[in-house]
Amino acid sequence: MERSVTCVAPVGDKCGEGAVWSASEQALYWSDINRFLVHRYDEASGSVRSWLFDEPVVAVSLTDEPGRFLLALASKLVWWWPEGDRREDQGFRLPSYPRVRLNDGRADPAGNFWVGSMKNNVLPDGELGETAAGEGILYRIAPDGAVSEWRRGLGISNTLCWSPDRRTFYFADTLANKIYAFDYAVADGSISNERPFLADFSRGSPDGSAMDSDGYLWNCRFGGGCIARLSPEGAVAEVIEMPVTNITTCTFGGADLKTLYVTTASILSKPGERLAGSLFALEVETPGLAENRFGSTVST
Repeated sequence: MERSVTCVAPVGDKCGEGAVWSASEQALYWSDINRFLVHRYDEASGSVRSWLFDEPVVAVSLTDEPGRFLLALASKLVWWWPEGDRREDQGFRLPSYPRVRLNDGRADPAGNFWVGSMKNNVLPDGELGETAAGEGILYRIAPDGAVSEWRRGLGISNTLCWSPDRRTFYFADTLANKIYAFDYAVADGSISNERPFLADFSRGSPDGSAMDSDGYLWNCRFGGGCIARLSPEGAVAEVIEMPVTNITTCTFGGADLKTLYVTTASILSKPGERLAGSLFALEVETPGLAENRFGSTVST
């Protein structure tokens, strides 16, 4: 089926990422990695507010404290209160920064924050550097600050999602063009039994994803100009064509969680893509899952 895709905020992000829906505010937060920004889109008014940081902001998470967010910067995690723009270090710092940096991150149903690392491809001025395979690590940060490693040898860490029944964890390595599935245990927040979920899909590379309430993974394809909607069995159920080439991440928002908000990148875009780097939206039939919160366990 052909879907109507609307540009809701032509912000010109170099690399939009980290989209998170705040139901209490009816607003979307996301970042522009290469301009060191966090944006807030107010759904009712259509207005956008932006905040500047000292280094790339790569992921945004809700927390168990209303009004407080957890941000993954290139080198560390920080607490952030948009009201008043207060910022405090959370405690986690990435070893080997600036050679490597953090990338995609998300809270899990048990209240942990998962975040991957990669070779640092963002230069000090925000321009694009080179990537390399094998330098990334998948970390889990518990609410008490405990840090554990769960996967090494990664190229670009992306796509952190959990199935509606909280039994499966999905994770991607963009450079390998692979999405993996793992068994997930909400009781202790552990993953096991890694297996391929989608490999070598021809339309671009896997970037960020979102999960709907039927267990379908909506995977943004960087360089592929589309979103691939994947069944729980890993089959490509639908390909949603997008008006720009580099699709970075998505999340479900709106009062009924039936609006898919999609971030994009202007870096490495094709000539003539005036809307590259914009925030887009499309309406869907199946609602998404509510965002997990760092420090807060989803009730069973």
